[in-house]
Amino acid sequence: MGFFEKLKQGLSKTHTNIFTKVNRLVNSKSTIDDDFIEQLEEILLGSDVGVQTTEIMIENIKDRVKNDKYLDADELNSLIKDELQMVLGNEARDDSVSFKVDKKPYIVVIVGVNGVGKTTSIGKLAFNYKNEGHSVLIAAADTFRAAANEQLETWAKRAGAEIIQLKSGSDPSAVVYNAVNSAISNNFDVVLIDTAGRLHTKVNLMEELKKIRRVIQKLIPDAPHEVLLVIDATTGQNGLNQAKEFSNAIGVTGLILTKLDGTAKGGIVLRISNEINIPVKYIGVGEQVDDLQVFNKKNFISALIEG
Repeated sequence: MGFFEKLKQGLSKTHTNIFTKVNRLVNSKSTIDDDFIEQLEEILLGSDVGVQTTEIMIENIKDRVKNDKYLDADELNSLIKDELQMVLGNEARDDSVSFKVDKKPYIVVIVGVNGVGKTTSIGKLAFNYKNEGHSVLIAAADTFRAAANEQLETWAKRAGAEIIQLKSGSDPSAVVYNAVNSAISNNFDVVLIDTAGRLHTKVNLMEELKKIRRVIQKLIPDAPHEVLLVIDATTGQNGLNQAKEFSNAIGVTGLILTKLDGTAKGGIVLRISNEINIPVKYIGVGEQVDDLQVFNKKNFISALIEG
């Protein structure tokens, strides 16, 4: 199955949640009146598109149909597709350069709360970087859970990456220092740093992230080059709160949205894109090692529409 087909399959629940309901609405109403608009608003909110984003879309749709309130299902779907693209913006990331690096070693810190799919995302990132021909070193800086290191070691083997880890309970910053130092000495292209899953409300754990950043910068002053926050797409508003808190602590440069294939509320992608100034860079649409995709806005909307 190709990337686009996987994306369509991963978004099928969200597609059904939005467009099956929209089609049902269109077939039950002959005009786009106030009642129609209210029901359309409920459909968008139910897919976790968010209040702010929904309001923008609804106002635009009302403005566009004010002179013609008799649209069939195909016409309305086309109109909604246009509005979704406008919410996300029309520019798209260049897939061909997404796993290339312009600095070596390229340091990527991955953060997130427990249970969002952080460890598996690291394994999938490593796989993609390896596919681009890069040597990859993983730093197992989640030293508080032995199971986390075991899982990360399994993913490292699947991806063909090296891994550095210390005994359980070690200082996470020591792991990071060893990994970055080893990457410099052994000419690794990419270092992926796992961090302990943590609640964004725990001040001491956020301070640990700041310490990790300081340790990295002692060895490479302009690093980390990326700080990726992993968010479970099913978490809704809490995901936005996490993005703001983590960004304040360590400066998040991009988001990885996981478990899109397991939710009917993939509208969270639109919400995040519209409400916070942190780009969605990767999305998870399955459990396999190659199921982490570069977020391409145009492809996302097309797959969402087609289902």
